[in-house]
Amino acid sequence: MSKIGIIGGSGLDNPEILKEAADRRVSTPYGEPSCPLKFGTIAGREVVLIGRHGREHTIPPTQVNYRANIHALKDAGCTHIIATTAVGSLREEIGRGHFVVLDQFIDFTRRRPVTFHDSFEPHKPVHTPMAEPFDPTLREIFIAKAKELRLDFHPSGTVVTIEGPRFSTKAESNMFRMWGADVINMSIAPEAILANEAGIPYAAVAMSTDYDCWKDDEEPVSWDAVLAVFESNVEKMIQLLTSVIPEIN
Repeated sequence: MSKIGIIGGSGLDNPEILKEAADRRVSTPYGEPSCPLKFGTIAGREVVLIGRHGREHTIPPTQVNYRANIHALKDAGCTHIIATTAVGSLREEIGRGHFVVLDQFIDFTRRRPVTFHDSFEPHKPVHTPMAEPFDPTLREIFIAKAKELRLDFHPSGTVVTIEGPRFSTKAESNMFRMWGADVINMSIAPEAILANEAGIPYAAVAMSTDYDCWKDDEEPVSWDAVLAVFESNVEKMIQLLTSVIPEIN
């Protein structure tokens, strides 16, 4: 039986959703994860939740210990990982509150460890394939459930992950659009890379909260605006995740 790791998971720690909940503080060879792991069940399936930025969102994107988070979920026996993230839209058609089932990333980070392999064994280099970084089976489940729930969603999308914590300049935002990115955030690329290295199927669903700063007829993105859109749509995200979880085998 699969055990599902959930990164992000805002609202999923509600006692009405997460049954038999128990916290467990863990350590890894890469240090401590962002917060204690929360074990429990959702729709009868074993899950392990971790808040990417800590439970009070105190950890900036660059300081998140992505290696420890993924390693901790693997040590906990997770067979799959699903993640949630807020993103800025780089496309007119991806509106506020829309969901995007990500299928590609562009890693524009500069300062983060993005591999478990700090060294290789003699004559045994490890170069993980990354052509399709998001698990296609998990993505199909997300797409099917988003259709069933009649959500405003996009079945594919490329996310560019920037270093942060600042938002983009207008020149950067337009450059990312020319590169073919559809949405922008500060966290997904390291997670996807490390989950693939760890051999764990990984998928992420993004919620568009703003138009970054490329759109001249919109106010540039602010944290308050991001939070307002995310909070107004978090119940839809919870509904999507809780419908996806029972379908993962």
